[in-house]
Amino acid sequence: MKKFYFLVLSFILLLATAVLGQDVPSLPSGLDDTGEPSLPSGPDDSGGPMLPSGLGDNEGPSLPGGLGDDSGPSLPSGLEDDAATGKPDSTDADHLKWYSITGFWEVRGGLRTQSDPYEKDASLGETRFQLEFETRWQDMTLRIRPDFLYDPVMDDYDTDLEEGRGIVDLREASLSLSPLDFADIKIGRQILTWGTGDMLFINDMFPKDWQSFFIGRDDEYLKAPSDAFKMSLFSDVANVDIIYTPRFDSDRSPCGKRLSYYNRSLGRRAGEDAVSETDKPDEWFEDDEWAARVYKMLGGVELAAYVYQGFWKGPSGMDPDTGKALFTKLNVYGASTRAQIASGIANLELGYYDSRDDKDGDNMLTDNSQFRILAGYERDLPEIARDFKVGMQYYVEHIMDYDEYERNLPPGAKAADEDRHVITLRLTKQFMNQNLTLSLFTYYSPTDSDAYIRPSAQYKIDDHWTAIIGGNVFTGTEDHTFFAQFEKNSNVYTGLRYGF
Repeated sequence: MKKFYFLVLSFILLLATAVLGQDVPSLPSGLDDTGEPSLPSGPDDSGGPMLPSGLGDNEGPSLPGGLGDDSGPSLPSGLEDDAATGKPDSTDADHLKWYSITGFWEVRGGLRTQSDPYEKDASLGETRFQLEFETRWQDMTLRIRPDFLYDPVMDDYDTDLEEGRGIVDLREASLSLSPLDFADIKIGRQILTWGTGDMLFINDMFPKDWQSFFIGRDDEYLKAPSDAFKMSLFSDVANVDIIYTPRFDSDRSPCGKRLSYYNRSLGRRAGEDAVSETDKPDEWFEDDEWAARVYKMLGGVELAAYVYQGFWKGPSGMDPDTGKALFTKLNVYGASTRAQIASGIANLELGYYDSRDDKDGDNMLTDNSQFRILAGYERDLPEIARDFKVGMQYYVEHIMDYDEYERNLPPGAKAADEDRHVITLRLTKQFMNQNLTLSLFTYYSPTDSDAYIRPSAQYKIDDHWTAIIGGNVFTGTEDHTFFAQFEKNSNVYTGLRYGF
């Protein structure tokens, strides 16, 4: 009954937010009901999560020099008709108008702040060159965005597009078209995101690259690409997104190759001495994923419902014969709401994780089902300081069938708490005509007694050059909790980027 009341209370909160939103003032520009909603502070244009610069474009991360415009490159007055017919003028100068090539070159380096016996002292040391080619013909847009990478820290140059390793990381290779007035289609490799969380994800079941996030790469690299088919349908009743991924795309999680982690089999931290091996579902059109979202603006409130069928995005089980980690089957059912309250934006999101390979919670080798809920609020605080923004979130993971979980734990295994709580705080302040941005993002878990702190500073030198410095600090009292297991990976980093 406790689980039932937990679900009922969450949906009552969701409904109450919608009802109260009937009388709240209109939202800022971009939160109307004229299409896919977008909120301040970088959410994607399809109602995606509130993410930092570079993680807010549902069609691909925001990049320097005008990247990320799904409408295609802008054309000077008088050239639109030629571009629409696909017949540019014969001169070389005019021929260049129908496509764009943009990108950046970047170098980043990082060092661990403490010794790790299982990993190198350097946490990051790479130079990256990204090119984005985009061309539009009538209602079709072709976008290709590869990264060329030299990374002596890993010293592994065999290209693996699924893991983002090697000298080439293909971020996007997609074709977008609008076959009907009420329908858009996008096919190929693309960045996908939705939900309302800021660096916390419930219904966003698209792959994340946690290794990139933890070592200090740009925030856009938290989102890993998906090879998928996406259809968006628009109507006055509601808008619908349907996404089909023909082969499972997992998260890129720490496994010992670059970052040490807690190895439960060994009962200690491990790294290159015990790289985690996984048995990942990888059969095309058999190990596939489906995701759908229905969303609507109602009286100034954004409402959305989600469903997902596929697999846990991180290892969630173990094969007793091989000892390899498994990605077990998972369904997710969720909902979210977002609205303007007072002078800020509030959001509420929840999801039920149905672990299909452990319906009764008595399989000690497979993760139990979970219920997750997230509430957040962010607003500008001009009364304290100009260009100063604060955001807070409270997140809970509740393990279902917890009694069965405890009863079936292997002898000597450390039990997780029935409820894991996480609080986040984001502080952002801009100086010098917004050319200097200072940011602090902090995760703190009172149940795990651990934390993850991400300070950063970014200075825009001119229209092309940007300097970056930051850190990733992990701390905790127990080696096995989520953030504390990465304590030896705490690092500082710096970088320089040239965008064109």
